[in-house]
Amino acid sequence: MDFLQNNLIYAVPLLGLVGILVMAVKSAWVNKQDAGDANMQELAGYIADGAMAFLRAEWKILSIFAILAASLLAYSGTVTEVNGKAIHSSWIISIAFIIGAVFSATAGYIGMKVATKANVRTTQAARKSLKQALKVSFTGGTVMGLGVAGLAVLGLGGLFIVFLKYFNVINANSHEMKTAIEVLTGFSLGAESIALFARVGGGIYTKAADVGADLVGKVEAGIPEDDVRNPATIADNVGDNVGDVAGMGADLFGSYVATILATMVLGQEITVTDNFGGMSPILLPMVICGLGILFSIIGTWFVTIKDEKSNVQNALNLGNWSSIIITGIASFFLVKWMLPETLNLRGYEFSSINVFYAIVVGLVVGTIMSIVTEYYTAMGKGPVNSIIQQSSTGHATNIIAGLSVGMKSTVVPILVLAGGIMASYHFAGLYGVAIAAAGMMATTAMQLAIDAFGPIADNAGGIAEMSQLPPEVRERTDNLDAVGNTTAATGKGFAIASAALTSLALFAAFVGIAGISAIDIYKAPVLAGLFVGGMIPFVFSALCIQAVGKAAMDMVQEVRRQFREIPGIMEYKAKPEYEKCVAISTQASIREMLMPGAIALITPVIVGFLFGPEVLGGLLAGVTVSGVLMGIFQSNAGGAWDNAKKSFEKGVEINGEMYYKKSEPHKSSVTGDTVGDPFKDTSGPSMNILIKLMSIVSLVIAPYIAISASDAANSTGMEVKKEIRVQKSVDSLGNETIDTLVNETDTVIKN
Repeated sequence: MDFLQNNLIYAVPLLGLVGILVMAVKSAWVNKQDAGDANMQELAGYIADGAMAFLRAEWKILSIFAILAASLLAYSGTVTEVNGKAIHSSWIISIAFIIGAVFSATAGYIGMKVATKANVRTTQAARKSLKQALKVSFTGGTVMGLGVAGLAVLGLGGLFIVFLKYFNVINANSHEMKTAIEVLTGFSLGAESIALFARVGGGIYTKAADVGADLVGKVEAGIPEDDVRNPATIADNVGDNVGDVAGMGADLFGSYVATILATMVLGQEITVTDNFGGMSPILLPMVICGLGILFSIIGTWFVTIKDEKSNVQNALNLGNWSSIIITGIASFFLVKWMLPETLNLRGYEFSSINVFYAIVVGLVVGTIMSIVTEYYTAMGKGPVNSIIQQSSTGHATNIIAGLSVGMKSTVVPILVLAGGIMASYHFAGLYGVAIAAAGMMATTAMQLAIDAFGPIADNAGGIAEMSQLPPEVRERTDNLDAVGNTTAATGKGFAIASAALTSLALFAAFVGIAGISAIDIYKAPVLAGLFVGGMIPFVFSALCIQAVGKAAMDMVQEVRRQFREIPGIMEYKAKPEYEKCVAISTQASIREMLMPGAIALITPVIVGFLFGPEVLGGLLAGVTVSGVLMGIFQSNAGGAWDNAKKSFEKGVEINGEMYYKKSEPHKSSVTGDTVGDPFKDTSGPSMNILIKLMSIVSLVIAPYIAISASDAANSTGMEVKKEIRVQKSVDSLGNETIDTLVNETDTVIKN
């Protein structure tokens, strides 16, 4: 036991390495599966080539950004003092930033690579059975989940050990520890920066292709969604990978790292006597998330079905809940072993068992968010059925119904989040809020496995359609795709919930480092910052949706041109020019992602340095509240519209009459889905990265805009009274000593 206590910090990167090794084994298994006939492999090759072409184009732009940002961070790290206050940083923060950026990009690449291999193998497996198709597609998703979680824990844990040695950290509450953690924020900033561009760029790509393919292929030409004759169908399938796989992977990689880091920053403020050199509050979030990888691996064992009639959604839920329950049980023993009986953060005293309760709150919040999201977006549930019913009276009523469902879907999640914040704070103060987020993120590997399974199944169905395989094959892939559509929505719900708690933890860390004790909205500048912050998610969403609209127009024109100028496409006598549609989406996404990214990165810097930390705090509060609401609304509305459209494939009953594909209500549902596409796959999911990235940027610049305690008192209109006392004492030998004591006795409101 003593050996484990003395070396626990080294177990963290080892747990990450275990995740990566298991990922490699599962990736090798996927590669060994049958990839089908030559035609299927050719189509899958187009998708893989298009996905890699997008990544290469994106990486060229992001590498320039990374070099410029790292240079600025390196310069900032050389600043040792601002306004007489010491800065605990180093030029090494630029190295941490680059490593975070590389790891984030690698996480997306891993998911992309396995997804483009698992898709065609899932199609081939579906020719045999639904059970085998689920096994291949979910194993592909598992590779993604374990890769992201493993890289995050390995990178964060490994760098922390290196920085402890490099900065010669001896005491957990020392200046050297502050420097080590401040430099570590560079890793999180790099991860979140790449995640934003990957999410926004991938979202623009996928929806430009999807909307273009739908409007011309399904609505105008009357051919199926994934028909090989549609020039945009390859770009559409590529988009599923760059948006829902690489984008989501980078997103949750950033959340994972930011959550652990925020908890470490707050944990560093807690002075404890323990068996870990006073580092137990700092190590706890890393250990929980590291063990969460193992529990996620165990959870994957439960994801299996017996036959064609088995419920795929229930199998995925069983795996998810298993990993969550095991994590909760293990956290009890971990907390009791690592933490002392009582802890204190910023005057709030709490016990170790209360830290466990806060972790449970995080797990419960994540679970409820997933359940609520599933209810609002799943086929057969009331919200989706309401959209179906209102599709019978036209396109406009379908749009109205979808907007209504999206807006109503914010109520329960926000109440759950609010209750979770209050409960976790009640149990363990600000540290409780942060550790609740860490508990929620502990099973990220499992959450991502379930999420990435969806795009793989979607691609598998597309390949089945394009290859004109027997109907039973498409039925099996459609079964998986329908479930995958719901899991994608629940994944987005989980992501936005984790982002909300993570942002609050980062906000608390920012307040501490910036030296402010409150955000007083009674002050005009702070209130102005609050309103500006609330506006940013709307501008950000508008830019994302506008980008999709512009790119989709280009795509529509290109698809129409090919139908018009290439004779024989509709008769299967000529092959469409898929690569031109891929190029349109790639160029548009790279071009249009820059402005939203600049808003997220530059706004906190401008506001912080011009107006100070309190106004910046108001800005962050506005961004967080508005961003969470916008994220939930857009993701759920888009998911509900999508499943309303998919419901017509099996037939729906409206006013006693059955309606199927190509009926008038179905055409209305296609319009709703087209509107919902950029909602659920571009602007909605980007909200969680927006609020996290702005919080991370604020945390990085906090030491440079921080105010002293007296400035903080003056800024709140308070004046500190000090009492000076001279104390005289005589020791046993008759020697006199005089001590001068300064005591802050009271504060008064300044006139």
